[in-house]
Amino acid sequence: MKRFVLAITGASGSPFGIRVLEELSKTAEVHLVISSNSFSIIRDETGLDWAEDTENTVRKHCGSDRIFFYADRHMEAPIASGSFRTDGMMVVPCSMKTLSGIAAGYAANLIERAADVTMKERRSLLLSPREMPFSAIHLENMLKLARIGVTIAPPVPAFYHKPAGLEEMVDFIAGKILDTFGVEHTLFKRWGS
Repeated sequence: MKRFVLAITGASGSPFGIRVLEELSKTAEVHLVISSNSFSIIRDETGLDWAEDTENTVRKHCGSDRIFFYADRHMEAPIASGSFRTDGMMVVPCSMKTLSGIAAGYAANLIERAADVTMKERRSLLLSPREMPFSAIHLENMLKLARIGVTIAPPVPAFYHKPAGLEEMVDFIAGKILDTFGVEHTLFKRWGS
């Protein structure tokens, strides 16, 4: 069974991270970190209250016992060590604060440390920056990371599959993120199929 790290940070776009989590947990072990600033955003954007008893609440939501939750201040978590093997990490959505911390190697919290470990161990790392428009600083940080192999995947919608609504647009973004890691899914109709 594959093992992934998924982080949800305090940027708008939590439905993307939640949809990725729901799909990943069907077939993989997921080590989840939600930044402390994200719980209120998740509640505002989705109506889900995951602030209390997070691991059990998330497991129940996804119907999976393969989800392991860590608070962003839990620096002793297994994902903070390179000896804990994973198949990669996704930060969906990724705030500009988190992106800049990762780009600078700052590792001030578990999300940044896990990303730092992912990069140093040469594992796949994907960041889904949720900001618009990007400043030159944002773009420089993304370019710096892209040059060392980090996948930068802003949640940009497509319309060729003729989405019927918001849910299908979220599914498309989540599906494209999962494609990057070779995770099978049926979230959207592929071009030419």
